[in-house]
Amino acid sequence: MNKYLFAFLIIFSTVSFADTLYITLEKDNALAVVNGETGQLLQTVPLGQRPRGVAFNNDKTQLYVAASDDDTIQVIDTASLKVVGELPSGDDPELFKIHPNGLWLYVSNEDDNIVTVIDLQTKNVIAEIPVGVEPEGIAVSLDGKWVVNTSETTNMVHWIDPTEQTIKENTLVDSRPRAAEFSVDGQALFVSSEIAGSLSRINVSTKQIVSKVQFEIAGVDKALIQPVGVLAHPNNKFLFVALGPANRVAVLDIETMTVIKYLLVGQRVWNLAFSPDLKRLYTTNGVSNDISIIDVETLTVTKSVRVGRYPWGIAVK
Repeated sequence: MNKYLFAFLIIFSTVSFADTLYITLEKDNALAVVNGETGQLLQTVPLGQRPRGVAFNNDKTQLYVAASDDDTIQVIDTASLKVVGELPSGDDPELFKIHPNGLWLYVSNEDDNIVTVIDLQTKNVIAEIPVGVEPEGIAVSLDGKWVVNTSETTNMVHWIDPTEQTIKENTLVDSRPRAAEFSVDGQALFVSSEIAGSLSRINVSTKQIVSKVQFEIAGVDKALIQPVGVLAHPNNKFLFVALGPANRVAVLDIETMTVIKYLLVGQRVWNLAFSPDLKRLYTTNGVSNDISIIDVETLTVTKSVRVGRYPWGIAVK
């Protein structure tokens, strides 16, 4: 082997490629771009009004952002960070998820009580699915068989069959369900209930609740413990739950559904995301205008980074 090529390969193999965080800022109408490894704020990009939900397309060449007050989902080129298009999201889009086939985007329309389904190839709406009052959370199973939506006022989980784009079943849960997250093995669905201060585990096969966790933190008023964002670790052992104005992230053992630890983060923690190597967990903290960086192995908060006003959604590349 050429000695220069060999030297290059040695250097290349030791290089650590940092992950990049894309964080929506509700009050700044902008996107913060952050180096996830160092915590350095790299850039702030103007967006539409009140950006919240954010996600990549399958090859991460484009970033989708729900500009809620503009009633659209903006399409951003990740190389240039310029808005290159819009999707017809319906009124007040907030949270959305993309089906594993990469073709369908499901978005909650809180004002209209529907889930809008967008074809990402044609950029057309292909279905509007009536759901409960104030639809919020969206989750898609890894095998693509189920899409679920939570309705905050109806207190239900709606099970949507993506082959027909219709609701097949409903599950009643505790008051004001927010986020939903499938387990990696696809056997369980976890749903946070903000007002009840609880988390429900639902059997995907039966659509029935099999267990609940009621969060309690010493010294924190129960009314402040408001579960919102939920994230399952790919090892199928740990579950992370953002607890809103309790300023904590709960770490749960998935098998026993018990709390292992509460992690103190910034104020009004909303949403969660892993680094690609799963070494770090990031949280968006709306009121303190920052993100927290958590070491996943030691379950310790290592850093907070100010990013702008009211960070809400987060996607990692």
